Amino acid sequence: MSDLNKIALKILESGKGILAADESTGTMTKRLESVKIDSTSDNRIKFRETLFSSNGMKECIGGVILYDETIRQKSSDGKEIPKLLSELGSMPGIKVDTGAKEMANSSSEKITEGLDGLRERLKEYFNLGAKFTKWRGVYNISKDHPSKLSIHSNAHALARYAALVQECNMVPIVEPELLMDGNHSAEDCFKKTSEVIKKCFDELILHKVDLTGIILKPNMILAGSESSEQISNEETAKLTIKCLKESVPSDVPGIAFLSGGQTEIQATENLNLINKFNETNFIMSYSYGRALQQSALKHWAKDISDIAGTQKVFDHRAKMCTLAAQGKWSKELENV
Repeated sequence: MSDLNKIALKILESGKGILAADESTGTMTKRLESVKIDSTSDNRIKFRETLFSSNGMKECIGGVILYDETIRQKSSDGKEIPKLLSELGSMPGIKVDTGAKEMANSSSEKITEGLDGLRERLKEYFNLGAKFTKWRGVYNISKDHPSKLSIHSNAHALARYAALVQECNMVPIVEPELLMDGNHSAEDCFKKTSEVIKKCFDELILHKVDLTGIILKPNMILAGSESSEQISNEETAKLTIKCLKESVPSDVPGIAFLSGGQTEIQATENLNLINKFNETNFIMSYSYGRALQQSALKHWAKDISDIAGTQKVFDHRAKMCTLAAQGKWSKELENV
């Protein structure tokens, strides 16, 4: 077992998942302003530290994806954030892409940037305490999308990123996200997600990436948010498993789903059913942002000094997600 494989398995052990706290300053500003809180550097770290120091972190969260600002910040008692997380038994991670930009010659699609200077940035993040990284490729679904250009270009970038990350002795999270936006069917989502994931692995293998030392972060198979042909949670789970079984090499140790615009309960219920029906050897867990934080953020915004109350809300959500990652969640537990 390689050191990278050990890190990947440690992050996802015993139903633990990943807290995606890597919102850029711009995105975090929108989140805070939506609950009428000023987006200052102090407020951003105050909210994140409230979550990072909760019981739910110790029990349920195996890794936290940080943003560049956050990995350099300190807790209220002067502790570096990566050290705070490590002491709680949670691996510090870092988002390393610089965002999805308009693609040349296909302006309605995006290409993720950030390869320039990445090797040097990775060395710095490793020295700051990061154990894993994240890079997100993003794709639209429509009759003509994602195009071959988008599929190839983003897969190539994800593979180059992953190779550089492993060279620096960190685990890359490979995140190809097909967006829920649109009126596409679940069948379209299945076909196009399968095509995207297969191309990603073609490129990862070409770039000699050790597949035992990565974590895949895909979308679930869902109908578009504007589609009139919505499917049941059971169908979502079965189609998602089928897609991954047919598209992901068996060497990959774990899959941590993104929530991708689902509500907290939807993301939890779908993950639970995926684990109930799972017939693969993949660990199927979660890497959620809003689906872990939104209720806690709303509670915190009422009184930012109510740390214990906010942590209680977060702890509950983290516990529900970890039960779902073990196939042990039920709606009744939401009210316990």
